[in-house]
Amino acid sequence: MSDEFRKNLMGPEPTLLPAETEIYQHLALGQEALDLVAKYPTSSLLWAILAEEAWADGRTIDSYAYSRVGYHRGLDSLRRNGWRGVGPIPWEHEPNRGFLRALYSLGRASAAIGEAEEPERIEKFLNDSDPAAKAAIEG
Repeated sequence: MSDEFRKNLMGPEPTLLPAETEIYQHLALGQEALDLVAKYPTSSLLWAILAEEAWADGRTIDSYAYSRVGYHRGLDSLRRNGWRGVGPIPWEHEPNRGFLRALYSLGRASAAIGEAEEPERIEKFLNDSDPAAKAAIEG
């Protein structure tokens, strides 16, 4: 039996997004996500931060919109990095956290605005990506 055959039986390899080193540096220097997102519009991390800030301020619709953009930007990035629609997206790999945070925020905001099926779909997607992600985000 070939190694490739065994690998396929085990499922896809985890997707590991590249580090956003410049963004991390800007954030560490105290720059705001709102000021950075125009320069780095493909960053799920920045959109997730905006979604979390909006949620904390009680701006549910803004949180929904920001998290929806972060989710879609994350899907684009995942696909560019080999993801084929299934497989692990591990929380422990820090560059994956922006996408997972946006995904979580989208589920929370979609539930808050009364979407029927979206919160369930998001919950499953988050759990399938990494069963530990939700607890890490909420912790």
